[in-house]
Amino acid sequence: MNHPKMRYTYVGIDSHKGTHTAVFLDCFFEKLGEITFENLPSKFGCFLKDALKYQVEGTTFLFGLEDISTYGRILTVFLKDNSHQVKHVNSLLVARERKNRNITQKTDSLDAECAARVLLSKFGELPNADPQDEYWILRTIVTRRDFIVRNNISLKNHLHSLLMTHYPKYRSYFENIDCKTSLAFYMRYPSPSKLKDTTLEELTEFLREYSYKTIGEAKAMEILDSLEDTTIQFQEIRDSTVRSTIRQIEFNLEELERLEITIEQILKGLDTTLLSMKGLDVVSAAQILSCIGNITRFSSPAKLARYSGIAPVTYASGQRDRQFANERGHRELNSLIYNLAIRLTMTAGSTKRVINPFFYEYYIRKISEGKTKRQALKCVERRIVNVIWTMLTRNEEYINPPTFALTK
Repeated sequence: MNHPKMRYTYVGIDSHKGTHTAVFLDCFFEKLGEITFENLPSKFGCFLKDALKYQVEGTTFLFGLEDISTYGRILTVFLKDNSHQVKHVNSLLVARERKNRNITQKTDSLDAECAARVLLSKFGELPNADPQDEYWILRTIVTRRDFIVRNNISLKNHLHSLLMTHYPKYRSYFENIDCKTSLAFYMRYPSPSKLKDTTLEELTEFLREYSYKTIGEAKAMEILDSLEDTTIQFQEIRDSTVRSTIRQIEFNLEELERLEITIEQILKGLDTTLLSMKGLDVVSAAQILSCIGNITRFSSPAKLARYSGIAPVTYASGQRDRQFANERGHRELNSLIYNLAIRLTMTAGSTKRVINPFFYEYYIRKISEGKTKRQALKCVERRIVNVIWTMLTRNEEYINPPTFALTK
């Protein structure tokens, strides 16, 4: 009887934007050939025809791709639609294979061969590639939103540096530099030179209009009283730079609103119950769901905890048995659950209202048992993973416990 690994010809594929490189191995790790082809759907059929000359007689192809979500996604879908088995080969495993073989150089051919070797050696351990459209598009939108948020942070920092020269006391004018009133004010008056002919009544009316009448004469008087002559050479160019920066910030804020509407629509289509938990808004729920994907990938909460890097790593030798924090796992998902744990264990307001009594009391109990605050928070994260897994698996809504204020 032949060994199960003898039933396949192993194909490791290194994916890139322009081309893919495929390396073929038999079950004895012997290289059979190599094909480089364009990353175009019209070329994929020709690739499969060319691949037949490297197929071991009596075997079927087993494909392994490092990338199944970006550059390799279209090829993955094509191969599955043509009834081929496709495995996801983690890039860390490919890098480790290259290191174990003491290969110092890095080429597409070597990466593809290493992917094929991992595919062969870890035949039964690698997950099947499953590029699901709904989670892929959610991940695309979430990634786009995160990019715009980071871009806006850079723009706001740039605006801070510009305004510091023009308005030394600008931080006292408005609570947030990117609020509607603040952006409108600095767009019209990028420097004090633009305010020199403006009366108190005109500025008051302007502020009332953009703040929906929440601020008025007092703020206008504060601004006018604190003005200094900061006019410098090329002032008009600096003013235009301020306005250009504000236009970019305003465009980004409008784009974020549109993206969040799209995210909300996608979440409705997925029929997720994550939004039933207080502490999770549309964006944070989408971020978590886009990192997890289809919950059926994880047969237990423990596997989801290991995937997110929350489950501890055990180092045991002889009579020594120690556990350490897991520095691997999905770091973005790890950070999202950490931030959620903080929100669910915090208190709010002057009355120190407990946001979630269940997690707060659990956190306090772990501290009373002798754990540090960080260790106690890690315990909360682990319990949150259990809750998220149960909600997604059973499609059950979270029952939020009633809040209460801490008594002195």
